[in-house]
Amino acid sequence: MNDEPQRKRVLGPEEIRRALTRIAHEILESGHGPDDLVLLGIPHRGVPLAERLGEQVLRAEGVDADAEALTALVGSVDITLYRDDLRGNPTRVPGPTRIPPGGIDGRTIVLVDDVLFSGRTVRAALDALSAIGRPAAVRLAVLVDRGHRELPIRADHVGKNLPTSGSERVHVQLSESDGQDAVDIVRPAAEQERS
Repeated sequence: MNDEPQRKRVLGPEEIRRALTRIAHEILESGHGPDDLVLLGIPHRGVPLAERLGEQVLRAEGVDADAEALTALVGSVDITLYRDDLRGNPTRVPGPTRIPPGGIDGRTIVLVDDVLFSGRTVRAALDALSAIGRPAAVRLAVLVDRGHRELPIRADHVGKNLPTSGSERVHVQLSESDGQDAVDIVRPAAEQERS
């Protein structure tokens, strides 16, 4: 009997880079240049993804992706106080929300996260956003959409649609926090024995 979960690599560094490049171009093609655009990463892995998307957007527009330009385009939104799964037992300490200097009022916001699953994280981000200001529009960009939605939320920009079973996990690793870029499907050992 094997107690180790089975891992299957579905995206490597080059596939992740290409997916983010495509998403950046989709954002620009939908009419949102960097002047009226704000990319807000949802911690933890949504923040470095938003920064990478910001670099891609700026490069595609012929703008130097220096620290000043990125600060004007990219931020983060902490959702800890808006999560519905922490109400009874809040174990996370709220982190910083970082909004670019131009604010969010009247601008197009693209929320960025690594995996879209139930939709509850995005709902919490929308609640947090409404407490900060009133954007002209809110879009959603995710590296992976794995389905299994519990709320009526759909991503506008998806790197990879990845159908999974409810018991499987999607494990995203990014070089900024994990030392490598990879997306794996992790299948529990108990499920392997049944198949």
